[in-house]
Amino acid sequence: MSSHSQDPDRRDFFRVEDRVGLEYRRLLPPTDGDIKPFDDDHLDGLKSELKRLDMEIRNQLSLLTEKDRLLTSLFKSLNSKVDTLARIMAFEQNPLQPQQWRDVTLSEGGVSFLAPAGELHQGDLLAIRLTLPPELFQPRARAKVVDVTPPSRGQSGDQALVHTRFIEIQEADRQQIAKHVMRWQIRQRQGGEPSQ
Repeated sequence: MSSHSQDPDRRDFFRVEDRVGLEYRRLLPPTDGDIKPFDDDHLDGLKSELKRLDMEIRNQLSLLTEKDRLLTSLFKSLNSKVDTLARIMAFEQNPLQPQQWRDVTLSEGGVSFLAPAGELHQGDLLAIRLTLPPELFQPRARAKVVDVTPPSRGQSGDQALVHTRFIEIQEADRQQIAKHVMRWQIRQRQGGEPSQ
């Protein structure tokens, strides 16, 4: 019996293979909830305000739909335009380097990716930040390395396959991942490119 079948939670989520932005930092136990491994504390207040405003706009748009469909359509277009501009600005100010875009297997429950052999070990705790194209959402999670598959003899390079499980993730971040997985699956069924 393989180690993958011992954990009953490993198959509770749909998985997709995709190319996403992946940043991770090893956390030293014990980890406090106050640790900010990605150095962007100054934006937290603005991001919270943006999320609040976005929810407010969505609620108001649903009420407006009942009264005036044309005006609602216009506001949705304007909202999409502002969202697109915000993503462009965010990406220009903090672009991911080419090596941070990786092929991964992603689900709501965790992420698997290639990393240099020997860098990560089973049981390691990680802070993970993903960048999900094309929206460039950046969900974050604390994850535990549940398995590391060493490179096989014939495999080029010295990359090990690292399997992680999210142990702490905000519900909003989990929902962003779920939506991304669902959109990816829809695009695949329609025969389109899944990302970028």
